[in-house]
Amino acid sequence: MSATAHFPAELHYDVAHQTWARPEADGSVTVGITALGIRLSGEIYMCRPKPVGQTVERGRSVAVVELAKSIVSVKSPVGGEVLAVNEGLANEPERVHLDPYGSGWIARLAPSNWAADQALLRHGEAAVAQAMAHHAWLHRAELDDGERGTP
Repeated sequence: MSATAHFPAELHYDVAHQTWARPEADGSVTVGITALGIRLSGEIYMCRPKPVGQTVERGRSVAVVELAKSIVSVKSPVGGEVLAVNEGLANEPERVHLDPYGSGWIARLAPSNWAADQALLRHGEAAVAQAMAHHAWLHRAELDDGERGTP
């Protein structure tokens, strides 16, 4: 299964780790894996987020995913305490592929320093599109029109 790869403008992206952060109205931040990250890593067969109450550092593991031939750590784009995890991924890890920016989210965090973390993330259509195109090029992946920001 493959996600349609695009980069919603309201999200903040950690391009190097292919993760995203969405600030919520209550001050929490939801995190997940980008569609390009999913394409580069392959199908995810299992996703195990850190438990509620644990503290996660930016750039450190917020979850572990099992791929066809490996188990890898999902690096968090923000630091903070885990407030909630996507329980649906336990039985339906394909949600990450089908809807990476919606029902495929991984965890919701109470950020420890959103302002500092946000400054390190890419945001804005032009900046994100350019950074993702470069990342795809480095990994010899083709971007589709949705990833380039064209209709």
